[in-house]
Amino acid sequence: MASQSQGIQQLLQAEKRAAEKVADARKRKARRLKQAKEEAQMEVEQYRREREVEFQSKQQAAMGSQGNLSAEVEQATRRQVQGMQSSQQKHRERVLAQLLGMVCDVRPQVHPNYRIAA
Repeated sequence: MASQSQGIQQLLQAEKRAAEKVADARKRKARRLKQAKEEAQMEVEQYRREREVEFQSKQQAAMGSQGNLSAEVEQATRRQVQGMQSSQQKHRERVLAQLLGMVCDVRPQVHPNYRIAA
């Protein structure tokens, strides 16, 4: 009997050690998974930052050329507006005189579509 109880005790201790080893292995596995996840997250973040920097540089290059185009268009528009204003100042008096002449010089005449009712 004593040997049986001693054998049972040994089996219980062996089972306990096995359960501890399994629990310890699970903890190590969980730590390794967590560490791998953190490393993967860091790699993803680094890749994302690299791509963001690349995107920003390409966008800046594209916007830089668009900025130049926009500045050129704005400058051309200013030149056209200045040309129109100078032309308006130059021809203003002549156009006003012509308009006043047309308004003040009234020549009554019958419209060609007017029919005299008989």
